[in-house]
Amino acid sequence: MRVLICGCGAIGASVAYFLSCRGIETTVIERTGVACAASGKSGGFLAFDWCDGTPLQPLARRSFALYDRLAHAIGNGWNYRPLATYAGSMGLRQRGSSYGIDWLSADVSVSRRLGSAETTAQVHPARFTEAMMRAAQGRGAELRLGPVTGVVRHGSRVAGVEVDGKTIEGDTVVIAMGPWSILATEWLPLPAVYGLKGHSLVFDTVTKVPPEALFLEVREASGEVQSPEVFPRSDGTTYVCAISSESPLPVDPAAVRPDAGALERIERICRAMSPVLASSKILARQACYRPVTGDGLPLIGRLPGVEGAYVATGHSVWGILNAPATGEAMAELIADGAGRSVDLSWFDPARAPPFDPARLRRG
Repeated sequence: MRVLICGCGAIGASVAYFLSCRGIETTVIERTGVACAASGKSGGFLAFDWCDGTPLQPLARRSFALYDRLAHAIGNGWNYRPLATYAGSMGLRQRGSSYGIDWLSADVSVSRRLGSAETTAQVHPARFTEAMMRAAQGRGAELRLGPVTGVVRHGSRVAGVEVDGKTIEGDTVVIAMGPWSILATEWLPLPAVYGLKGHSLVFDTVTKVPPEALFLEVREASGEVQSPEVFPRSDGTTYVCAISSESPLPVDPAAVRPDAGALERIERICRAMSPVLASSKILARQACYRPVTGDGLPLIGRLPGVEGAYVATGHSVWGILNAPATGEAMAELIADGAGRSVDLSWFDPARAPPFDPARLRRG
């Protein structure tokens, strides 16, 4: 068996890692670079029980536990650590007890604890993705750079993929290209996957911010309310994201650009929120697209009607959290015929009709 994985974000790298642990020949094809899109520009926040009561509960709980195991198995060069998590507001009336967090301004009211070191954690998502791919390569997986331009089929089964017009042979293909998976609807019966843009800043805060993640509601001077998320990392940086939009998805992930004025608005919020952020250098100003589906659940499983075709995408804000368990379950599905660690039936791609690629050509 030779598995070809299209896309090297956290999902694709995790699938490659768990397949390589089984000794299965695996090649990952990536257009731009490892973790070049959302997997390199997201917050890396992990939560054990925030998906409870939804179909994601078993996947999220399994994946949260896998992170601790992976830190021991492949080394923790990706800043995995538990942390406390709080909710609060700025410029809004807030009821409830107040937690004293001294790196925030007096205008911020922190009213609730959302998670403890037992239930919330974080990783540096780009470093995690890179580490998973390196670990897979150490077990024999291959990484090929270049755009996937087609899937080769012999009758009703896949036989490889085209990269820059050249065929790479394989009997199994996994589409894991995040929102760019929509391009694969030209070749395979894949349900719709869309991109939701988010914006973020990364501050050089050194050791001034303890491991305390924040989910805030903030009223801007215009009166509009934003929901910034603040994640201090163990490498001395602090990541802040806010302001989503439905801007058109460019064909190349390298062409993603922030919306006009979005990063300036986040910077103003941050400087009002914390004197530490106000005095810290900004290391990165960025935007990325999260992959979302029509019903809000990821697509994980076989594509109907085409033998050897699979998809793993559409995880929205929980892509980093659920990457390890998705990779593990996909490896089980491909090698053994069924996902045993997690029930994948909720995420079956057959639940939704294939997207009509003619809609893409019409713009």
